[in-house]
Amino acid sequence: MSAKTVLITGCSTGIGAATVRHFAEQGWNVAATLRKPEAVQFEQGSGRVEKFALDVTDQQSVDAAVARTLERFGQIDVLINNAGYGLFGPFESATPEAISREFRTNVDGVFAVTRAVLPHMRQRGSGVIVNVASLTGLIAMPLYSVYAASKYAVVGFSESLSHELAPFDIRVKVMAPGAVATDFSGRSLARTFEGDGGPYAESIRKVMGTFQANRASAGATAEQLAQALYDAATDGSAQVRYVVGDDALAAMQMRKELGEEALLLGIRQRFGLA
Repeated sequence: MSAKTVLITGCSTGIGAATVRHFAEQGWNVAATLRKPEAVQFEQGSGRVEKFALDVTDQQSVDAAVARTLERFGQIDVLINNAGYGLFGPFESATPEAISREFRTNVDGVFAVTRAVLPHMRQRGSGVIVNVASLTGLIAMPLYSVYAASKYAVVGFSESLSHELAPFDIRVKVMAPGAVATDFSGRSLARTFEGDGGPYAESIRKVMGTFQANRASAGATAEQLAQALYDAATDGSAQVRYVVGDDALAAMQMRKELGEEALLLGIRQRFGLA
């Protein structure tokens, strides 16, 4: 039996890089895609890892990477849409350009790669698509309004797509991690504001402090997310939503136990906003 193949986007660092390593260690062929493949070196593990240039905001780049993956490995069994970035800060100061970039990467990018892979999976009559969203795509956190909107879109897209692809035996799943111990809040985090944020300065200070404390104490590691992505891709189940991380699981339990109004008030209190 030939090795299975996974195509992963956003592999330069963090969750993507850890997921490349994990699948390779399990003997998979891995198409590790990123905007600058020459900048990263991956270990082969017991599988085969090939790097391909892919910019999720460029359809020609997407199509070329998918074609090269199929040429190299002959099939794509799993697609993991991981590429994305965060946009933090007040909505009032978010420029149209910043909002457009967030959606082009986090939403349109998922659409573009999925659309490029689907004909192959549909013709084979099998496949798994795992989209990386966020806890903030299930329970919105303060000062992440645009980011939350993009991740809510990914969750809704994934759930609806799971229905329309079921007749082709293609499973669609969406991963919602809480805080993750990566540099996502550094290199990959853009801001909607300059300086201290003006009238929102105090809220920004409180929210950033709470997130940093939470990331240090309760955040999952990139390796834990890689394991969760592998499990979702290979468990053979019809499960669509996967919530990962102690903080994310606790938040979802709070929603169930407290109800919507009490949960929202609790979030504001936790971040010092009430």
